[in-house]
Formats: sequence, C-alpha cells, structure tokens
Amino acid sequence: MHFTVIMRILGILMMLFSLTMVPPMVVSVIYQDGQVNFFLEAFVLILIIGFLVWLPVRNKQQELRVRDGFLITVMFWVTLSLSGAIPLYVSDNPDMRFVDAYFESLSGLTTTGATVITGIDALPKSILWYRQQLQWFGGMGIIVLAVAVLPMLGIGGMQLYRAEAPGPVKDSKLTPRITETAKALWYIYLTLTVVCAVCYWLAGMDWFDAISHSFSTVAIGGFSTHDESIAYFENHWVELVAIIFMILSGVNYALHFAVIRSRNLIVYFRDPEFKFYAGLLVAVSLFTVASLYFTKTYSLNESITLGVFEVVSIATTTGFATADFAHWPLTLPFLLFVIAFVGGCAGSTGGGMKVIRVLLIYKQGIREVKRLIHPNAVIPVKLGKKPVPDRVVEAVWGFFSAYMFMFVFMLIGLLATGLDQVTAWSAVGACINNLGPGLGEVAYHYGDLNDVAKWILCFAMLLGRLEVFTLLILFTPAFWRR
Repeated sequence: MHFTVIMRILGILMMLFSLTMVPPMVVSVIYQDGQVNFFLEAFVLILIIGFLVWLPVRNKQQELRVRDGFLITVMFWVTLSLSGAIPLYVSDNPDMRFVDAYFESLSGLTTTGATVITGIDALPKSILWYRQQLQWFGGMGIIVLAVAVLPMLGIGGMQLYRAEAPGPVKDSKLTPRITETAKALWYIYLTLTVVCAVCYWLAGMDWFDAISHSFSTVAIGGFSTHDESIAYFENHWVELVAIIFMILSGVNYALHFAVIRSRNLIVYFRDPEFKFYAGLLVAVSLFTVASLYFTKTYSLNESITLGVFEVVSIATTTGFATADFAHWPLTLPFLLFVIAFVGGCAGSTGGGMKVIRVLLIYKQGIREVKRLIHPNAVIPVKLGKKPVPDRVVEAVWGFFSAYMFMFVFMLIGLLATGLDQVTAWSAVGACINNLGPGLGEVAYHYGDLNDVAKWILCFAMLLGRLEVFTLLILFTPAFWRR
C-alpha cells in the first residue's frame, strides 16, 4: 500500500476542493447575506490542511495499485464530506451541530438529497447555492474530475476509475485514455446542466433557482431551494423540464457518448439496459396514473402530471416532490419506494442497485426456471444478442446478497435506536439508494432522528454511493495483508 502517495493525492484533492468555497462567497457578496466570512474561513482552513497533508509527501510519485484505488476512493468521500461540512458547521444560519452538518454535506456529495434542515426558504442565498453545488460536484463524482486532472500532476488514474465504477460495465471505456474518458463524461454532464438551467429559466424560474435546480436535477440529487421542492413553482412547464432531465440523467453516460458520436438516436433503443429502464418507467407511470384516477384521488389531468412526475423522480432516485406520495392510496407509496431500489442505469448519476444488475438478476431467474424444465440444456444469459459470462452474473448475485445483508444489518441498527419499522425501513432504503425522502418520520426531513441513527444513515449513504463492495472491501483482513 502506497500510503505516502495516497496522502499526496488527498492533499491535492483538499486544496482543489477549497476552491469550491469561492462561488458561494461570490453569491454571498451579490446578495449581501452575511455569509462570506464563514465561507472564507472554510476556504482557508481546508486549503491549509490540504497543503500540510501534501507538503511532506509532495515528491512521492508512484503508480497506484488496485488496492490503493479502493482506499483513496473511500478516503476521498470521507475527507471531502468532512471538508464540505465546515461552512455549514461554522455558519450562524443554519445553526447546525457537527453531526447534522456532516449528514447534510455527505447527503449532498452522495446526491442522496436527505436533509436535516427545515425552513429552507429562509436560508441565506449562499447557503442555498452551496447545498446545490455540493450535489452537482457529487453527481458525477468529483473523482472523475480528479481523474482528468491528476494525470497531469504525475498521478495515474485508471485504478481510481475502476474503484469508482464497480459492476459489470466497469471496464468499458469511452476512449482509450482514461483522461479523455473523464473529459468526455464531464463535457456531457456540463452540457446537460447548462441546457437544463436555460430550460428552467424559459419555463418560468428566475436565474438563481434555474441554475440551482439544474445542479440537483442533472446530479439526480433532489435538493431544492424551497421547502416545497418543485411544487413551490406550481408550473407544469417546470415539472416537464425536470422530468426530461431526470430521465436523461438516469441513462448511462457511456450510452449518451455513443449516441453523440454516432449521431443516431436509435443507439438508445438498441441498448438492453435502456429499454428495460424506459419500459419500467412507462409501466409504473401507467399503473400510478390509473390508480390515482380510478380511486378519485385526483382529476385525470392531475393524475397524469403528479403521477408521472413522482414516478420519474423516485425511480431515478432524484427525490424532487410535487405531491405527498407517502399518503397515496393502495400500494402506491410502497411500489414507488421499491422501484427506487432499481435506480438509474449503470454509469449514470442515479442511485439504487442499477438497472443492469436488476435486469441480469431477472434473466438469471428465468434461466433457473428453464433449467428445472430442461436440466441438461445449456442456457446462456444474454443482454441483447450477446451472452453474459457466468462470472459477471455471479458478481451481480454477490452484490445483491451483500447489499441485502447490509440493508438488514442497518435496519436492525435503526430499530435498536427506537425508530418505528416504517421509518427505519424507508430511511435505510432512501439512504442506501441515494434517494432522499422516505416514509414515516423521514417523509419530509431527517432532522428529528437521534444522532446514532444519523451516523448509521451516513454509512448507508456512503455505502450506496460506492456501490457496497468499494467500502466493504476495506473491512476484510485480506485487503490489508501484503
């Protein structure tokens, strides 16, 4: 393990992260909200700590190994979320304890969108901007930006990319060089953000809200500058813009790249994961709209607008709201919450288990049924027309078992703190899937939970963001053996 190289990278990352305090300072000056000194304090503190970490090991240059990549990835998220909590902790508005500041920072960077803050409308503009900005940087993973920048500083990046994107598609590269891959992802991400902001503005938002919500929409984060979320605007055009960009952001960015390169939209519909993703959204939307209408919960028009919005928001793990889905009739609250476990496509900014894993689990289940009928038949699992290696299918089942084990483990932990079953179950589900809003006591915010529960949920958010194995591998003795 190259600890000196890891410390050097962390120091550089902290110094780079300190620069993210500059935009909120500018916003604070523009709106004269009295927060500029707090962000200045955070900027100086993070910069100095990063410099002191980097200085003793500045000349250490070695290529990262795979194990180094896993460790630096986890330390990256822990360190950056601690750094991100500083301005929230030192600010006088909101007045937050450390556990709350860390929870909010980690929720932003992991694009979970679970908040402990109430009275969001009354917060200073710079704090509102900062929360949205955290989600924007976390959406694609600041690590990808680092992969594009750090090679120029003499640090290899392939191991970081592999650790950040575990799963069946982790080895597919958009371009031969990892730096070009990271740049391509960021160009697409930035373009989507700019276009989304312009569309929000054209739909009726002011520039501040348009830019702020474009950050959390493209990041699939769900933070808003208003307590009522998207419902605050009472504007169907705003909702339509949100739906379109939530769907786009839930698609594999490698697929976006392939479409742009080929200039052919048909590429989307040739992809098995995209077809399953789109089909799931359409099917659940139709069921939800029909349920809302025939139970006379809303009129037909409201059933369509509210139902489709909530389905897309929850299914993509964004967490925006235009209605209180927790009180909808029949099985709708449970159904919507369960589809968040599927989440977005692999290689997207969405959370959840990822569509491709669920698709492979489904196909493996079908194969086992066929094997009962034809015990001696050779039945491959296929994505499209290509057979999937059994090793990949085994890895997906391994992920699923680890995911469910950790879910149950954290659920028991929350129940032990005194939470009721609905709150505990939905809180773990919302955090491990990076969704945000849950059911029960966490339908609106997490501020009333006890401190132990908040720390457990912080672990759940980190576990979900790193897709389980990247974090769990650090707890295995074999990882630390030479």
